[in-house]
Amino acid sequence: MTTSAYPVAAPAVPTPPTAYRFAAEFAALRAQAPALRAEDVAARRQRLARLADWLLANRAAIQQALYQDFRKPPEETDLTEIWPSLTEIRHSSRELKRWAARRKVGTPLALAGTTGWVQAEPKGVVLIIAPWNYPFYLALDPLASAIAAGNAVVIKPAEQTPATSALLCRMAEELFRPEEVLVLEGGREVATELLRLPWDHIFFTGSPQVGKIVMRAAAEHLSGLTLELGGKSPAIVDETANLRDAAEKIVWGKFLNAGQTCVAPDYLLVQAGVRDPLLAELRRAIGTYYGADNEAIKQSKSYARIVNEHHFARLAGLLEDAQTRGATVAQGGGLDERQCYLEPTILTDVPAGAAVLEEEIFGPLLPVLTFQSLPETAAYVNARLKPLAQYVFTTSAANRRYLLDTIAAGGAAVNETIIQLAHPALPFGGVGNSGLGKAHGHAGFLAFSNEKAVLRQRVGLTGIKPFYPPYTSRTRRLLGWLLKYL
Repeated sequence: MTTSAYPVAAPAVPTPPTAYRFAAEFAALRAQAPALRAEDVAARRQRLARLADWLLANRAAIQQALYQDFRKPPEETDLTEIWPSLTEIRHSSRELKRWAARRKVGTPLALAGTTGWVQAEPKGVVLIIAPWNYPFYLALDPLASAIAAGNAVVIKPAEQTPATSALLCRMAEELFRPEEVLVLEGGREVATELLRLPWDHIFFTGSPQVGKIVMRAAAEHLSGLTLELGGKSPAIVDETANLRDAAEKIVWGKFLNAGQTCVAPDYLLVQAGVRDPLLAELRRAIGTYYGADNEAIKQSKSYARIVNEHHFARLAGLLEDAQTRGATVAQGGGLDERQCYLEPTILTDVPAGAAVLEEEIFGPLLPVLTFQSLPETAAYVNARLKPLAQYVFTTSAANRRYLLDTIAAGGAAVNETIIQLAHPALPFGGVGNSGLGKAHGHAGFLAFSNEKAVLRQRVGLTGIKPFYPPYTSRTRRLLGWLLKYL
């Protein structure tokens, strides 16, 4: 028996310095990652099934946590937190065998004799940083994708929603071993410590400002990155639109979760000739959904609150700035600091330079601007940072095509708002300032996977050996033929 003169070293694995706060937890996850990688589709499906069962069994607890955090109506929790989470889990489970299968590719004539395919492999140990506005769904959606792809996962929930954060922690403890899925609660200092670690992928949902911090941290270790950010998503209503239908959908999409939705219509662009009738329909829809006046809306069980005093003060400041600059409150404007309550508010005659037109609102303020022609509105949107979503209300196919083709945005919906997120087969994500990478369904699976490209050559075939050195006149003739014909 002979042995090599050179000992074979174990594969290099990025290891965090032991001084790092979460080094032990990270090391346990890293040690478990190969076992998760080796599991078959059936084992991943079992995890997803346990997760779905837990959601259904704990529906009331989820509703209570969201109500405790910012008085989110139970019906909204069902519709915007539990249902889309279950949709993502079930879709991933149903499609997982196909996603995980080797995908054969064609062979060019120049490489005749070879076989090529793509196989998905888990990235390894991944970090999910969830936001506060949809604190349950926006933790569960990427978790389902990460589990489907076969990764070990850490979730950092938002500290602004402590009841939901605690519930996520309990969920992980009841369903998974800590080296498989771990929830780590805490504030900014916990996120900072986690971002020092060499993750294989980081999935962050939040503001562009914090997204830049996450991106810098990821660059330190060249970690993979998905950024689901935000931006000023326009809703465009042309003169052909069904105004009542458009108003009802815009009001729902804008004031859902008290406007604290990353894809909420941030501002409204309406063709000048239909502005006034649209405003009337918007007021009617607000009254129908939430109440006839400020006091009725405040008592409504269908309207949420702003998450905390800090964000309430920011929104109150936006409203005050707009009014000071000459904007008109066409609807709403009521405030109650003690409840973090801000009435659904529509602003008209908003001048350029008002803060409400410059920064993402993320609350129940809707500025209404007018336009004369479609090129005018396209130019207005494109002169600004690319939005996460674009909403088009029209019955004209030509207008629809023009607005979709000329305005850059992460995604779009026509004659609807928000629900493009609920379609599991549509990738979701931003572009430029509104995000990096895609999520949901197959796109989410790929975000947490490495698509390994494999080429297999048959043993004994010549392949491209005729092009090997030494280079001769024959080599040059063959290369000329290759460049011309293949």
